[in-house]
Amino acid sequence: MIEKNIKDYFSKWKGLEKSPPRVPLSEVFWSWIGAFIGIGLVAVLHEKLFEPRDLVLIIGSFGASAVLIYGAITSPLAQPRNLIGGHFFSALSGVTFYKLFPNNIALAAAFAVATAIAIMHITKTLHPPGGATALIAVIGGESIHKLGYLYAIVPATTGALIMLIVALIVNNIPTSRRYPIYWY
Repeated sequence: MIEKNIKDYFSKWKGLEKSPPRVPLSEVFWSWIGAFIGIGLVAVLHEKLFEPRDLVLIIGSFGASAVLIYGAITSPLAQPRNLIGGHFFSALSGVTFYKLFPNNIALAAAFAVATAIAIMHITKTLHPPGGATALIAVIGGESIHKLGYLYAIVPATTGALIMLIVALIVNNIPTSRRYPIYWY
């Protein structure tokens, strides 16, 4: 019986289907355009508005958000509610646990990411890059830590809003694309 359970368990690793077909080149093109403009705009605004060592407007988790909101636009994880709420709630979680455990980064990081996932589930805002946003609040440098809860607004929500505006514009240019699928 145990041997069968183990065999059944490992048989799940094979997956159920073959991988989906490659997307058309037009999808690749529009994904590239959206990501280039969205990330580029956030980065340029960061350079123009802030000193290199000052407030930050761009964080690493935005790269993963770009994959979703420009490359996987029909995914539930890419919708506006998920993008904005996922970054906002995850940032709050990250800052909170860094403040609670500033001398134990491992504990703060584990609590921040796990709690961010739970909050995103509860609020129906699951956005995988939010986990990175929570983690950045903990492991980020002094400039991130000095922001405190402002981190949830700048960069997390503000940067996500800029990228959302670009996604709304670019993703609706071709007739073959429609974004968002839903707002709430």
